[in-house]
Amino acid sequence: MTNLLEIRGLTTRFHTHQGVVHAVNGISLSVAEGDVVGIVGESGSGKSVSMLSVMRLIPNPPGRIEAGQVLYGGRDLLRLSEQEMERVRGAAIAMIFQDPLTSLNPTLTVGFQIGEALTLHQGITARQARDRAAELLAMVGIPRPRDRLGDYPHQFSGGMRQRVMIAMALSCSPQLLIADEPTTALDVTIQAQIVDLVRRLREQIGMTLIWITHDLGMVARLAYRVVVMYAGYMVEDALVDDLFAAPHHPYTVGLLASLPRLNLASSARLFSIPGQPPSLLGLPSGCPFAPRCDYRTDRCQAENPTLAPVTETWRVACWHPRNT
Repeated sequence: MTNLLEIRGLTTRFHTHQGVVHAVNGISLSVAEGDVVGIVGESGSGKSVSMLSVMRLIPNPPGRIEAGQVLYGGRDLLRLSEQEMERVRGAAIAMIFQDPLTSLNPTLTVGFQIGEALTLHQGITARQARDRAAELLAMVGIPRPRDRLGDYPHQFSGGMRQRVMIAMALSCSPQLLIADEPTTALDVTIQAQIVDLVRRLREQIGMTLIWITHDLGMVARLAYRVVVMYAGYMVEDALVDDLFAAPHHPYTVGLLASLPRLNLASSARLFSIPGQPPSLLGLPSGCPFAPRCDYRTDRCQAENPTLAPVTETWRVACWHPRNT
């Protein structure tokens, strides 16, 4: 398959009063057309910042994309002017954010907010944009869509607001959709509905999807590939079935071991990875996971491994990978 997006050596820093936060540390990732990639890791692992960097939405100051390339359609998005980038956002690449209540403008109707992207990127009339907005609300399962165009975000439930965000993201039929933990604030039932909705719409439209989450169970349901991040680094990149069957990086092993299982006795304690992630203000010189790893050696504490191929479809950054 042809690569739709290529990220090469992406590095993002935040310059704060406390020091420099090493948020994303030279990640490289290729996403093929039609692929569904899940990005997982603990809070602060760099999942969201990496994709916000792709979209050029890092606030500057204090943030700064300091190195790398983001190639889309043969162009490096990091070298585009802000005006050129505005034509990419929403039209070619769209993003769904975590909290729809803060992402939607509370003073504007949902019909106006969906239609705004259509008039900006497709040059259609206000009436055409309104008709298309009603079609999009119907597509994402909102009852009486035309009647709801004049409603404001606070008049929708959390799940319905997220459906509005999905409708906005899909309004210009983007080739690539990035979803940044879009179900975090929703209850389990609504989460399942949103995941099923995105999966169905992706199949209908044929778009490429990057799904950011801390929920490995959701990745198993939705993604073809999974990227595991830790302390701003990519530590494993594999096909979902392969990774769940035999994870290689000790951090991935720990994440999977911490998942609840139906055959686990009710009195049994869930596994947890000991220790805490390192401060991004001062990363260790060696592997950032070494202080929490049962398999660490002197080499791990002195030298950080690079992401290296195990097979054609599997990469891991570890001096002592498991299950190999």
